[in-house]
Amino acid sequence: MADLTPNPSFSLTLRLEIPNRVGMLAHVTKAIATSGGNFGQIDLIEQTRDISIREITVDAASTEHAEIIVQAVKAVPDIKVIDVYDRTFNLHRGGKISITSRIPLKSVSDLSMAYTPGVARICTAIAENPEEVYNLTIKRNTVAIVTDGTAVLGLGNLGPEAALPVMEGKAMLFKEFAGIDAFPICLDTQDTDKIIEAVKNIAPVFGGVNLEDIAAPRCFEIEARLRQELDIPVFHDDQHGTAIVTLAALFNALKLVQKSMGNIRIVINGAGAAGVAVARLLRKAGAEKIWMCDSKGILSTSRTDLTEEKQEFAVKAQGTLAGALQGADVFIGLSVPGVLTPEMVRSMTKDPIVFAMANPIPEIQPELIKDDVAVMATGRSDYPNQINNVLAFPGVFRGALDCRAATITTTMYLEAASAIASLIKPSDLNRQHIVPSVFDERVVTAVAGAVQRAARQEGIARG
Repeated sequence: MADLTPNPSFSLTLRLEIPNRVGMLAHVTKAIATSGGNFGQIDLIEQTRDISIREITVDAASTEHAEIIVQAVKAVPDIKVIDVYDRTFNLHRGGKISITSRIPLKSVSDLSMAYTPGVARICTAIAENPEEVYNLTIKRNTVAIVTDGTAVLGLGNLGPEAALPVMEGKAMLFKEFAGIDAFPICLDTQDTDKIIEAVKNIAPVFGGVNLEDIAAPRCFEIEARLRQELDIPVFHDDQHGTAIVTLAALFNALKLVQKSMGNIRIVINGAGAAGVAVARLLRKAGAEKIWMCDSKGILSTSRTDLTEEKQEFAVKAQGTLAGALQGADVFIGLSVPGVLTPEMVRSMTKDPIVFAMANPIPEIQPELIKDDVAVMATGRSDYPNQINNVLAFPGVFRGALDCRAATITTTMYLEAASAIASLIKPSDLNRQHIVPSVFDERVVTAVAGAVQRAARQEGIARG
């Protein structure tokens, strides 16, 4: 198990009965600290002359680490563990989202307008002029989050039910960051044609479609065909959200090391949906030397096992990831934990840039190469420079919905990446600050504005 930093993903609340004597709480906190737990809040729930009931919040690094912490507390003499709550599981109980009415129903009059008979007038108006659906229903501000559960996070093919918590979380992010109503659509099929047909059949309700956690290579065909057959924006976030934020981070990292996109050599490890999309967008941004690797090594023209998407990036070079990295300027990891070693990083050129974005465990732990890189980024929130898709997709959809874009284009991706990068002032740019915080309120506005401008320039804005 990697030596990870404790984080809220594995957060516990321990309810303890502690003798009301001087120093007893200190014994508990010492046991937790010695076990490597990271303290959160300590609350006094109840107290008598003899005992106190306290709740202590602790972050662990893994499920196993959490159990070690609990056992350490149980081993403290005279301490009674009343209960242990997994805060992440508790947060998800009953689901994370709900549907609420925008308009209160307080009278018969309200009911008559919102529903029958008054609603019949609205139905007729839309039937006579279908464009009115954008003015008179939820369509103008609603996105479908569609998955088949075949590529859930880094966990693999878990199916539609297990994918639902991720889709609920995505819906929360849409609402919290961009004010967009989004709903999870988890399809119980992994057939490409059936997925496309299902999305087409539900499209009348939605102003856009966010494809999520669909495995490569099927995700490429699904997105391409839906874009051809629907007149609303379709966006596969695992591809393009990742690509946008990666490019934004790279724009600023290159400023720090004073290198240009056209002169560097980039090694991308991971040739799935995200890897291919990142490589495509980097090419559009001016990158000329991109070597991609999969589990079998460099995507070489000599290989006969490459998919159509991988063939786009085949090069004459052959060999392993270690060989590809010798003399490289940038490593972008969209793969699996532990594939990058300190020795590989040290074989890169001067002032290397490393984006190790496998989640939750990166391709290499940042602590191992902190003195060997010019810029380090991960996908984790507990390290600097988190490359997180939430910097992109809420603003992309906000902009696309607001101008009623018919589709989403590469120009929009490039403009969105530039907008994100521009939020870091030159005076604030440093090796631990190359992208804005996901809670920076300027991000959605900047990205949405960039997307709208691009849509209008390309003539695909309809409102």
